[in-house]
Amino acid sequence: MLIQLYNKCLKLAAHKNSKYFLGLISFIESSIFPIPPDVMIAPMAIAKKKEFFKIFLIATIFSVLGGIFGYLIGVYFFDFAMGIVEFYNYEKKVINIKDALSQGAGFYAWLAILFLAGFTPLPYKVFTIASGLVSFNLLIFILISFVSRGLRFFIVSYLASKFGDAFTSYMNKHGQKWFTIIGIIIVIVVGITYLLMKFYD
Repeated sequence: MLIQLYNKCLKLAAHKNSKYFLGLISFIESSIFPIPPDVMIAPMAIAKKKEFFKIFLIATIFSVLGGIFGYLIGVYFFDFAMGIVEFYNYEKKVINIKDALSQGAGFYAWLAILFLAGFTPLPYKVFTIASGLVSFNLLIFILISFVSRGLRFFIVSYLASKFGDAFTSYMNKHGQKWFTIIGIIIVIVVGITYLLMKFYD
């Protein structure tokens, strides 16, 4: 099933209306669809090198819009939202975070997790929905989504346009590892910077 969807997305990347399909896939992936937009971004950026920035923008904007839709699913459709969260075995983590937030703790932890969900191979859709379930601040959610999704999609589109199939082949083998490492490094650096600013304030 997943392989069929993956291959279908690859075919859509070569379609004459590929940008419209990229917007659609980017939107639904943020709430229910299992295949990430990267599958389309890389081949599209390779085929249309001069349009890599437009490709990155389409994926980012529609992914964030889809994230807002996922957030609203979490707010207004509890049973459906929990069904998706339980499918990925994250229900206990969501309950723990909700309890922590209700007690005034866990805000920065969820902020870091949300960034990692948007940047790394973690299932972003789970955390868009979970953000609605735990009533996380919507504006901050949108901001973090723009930063994490935008950074990830820019890296993929830019490097694919520069290095072509060699980059795609490398990312297929090692992409999950490197995005996870880079994402964790970013979170650590931001966290240390914040603590230093608080210390010297």
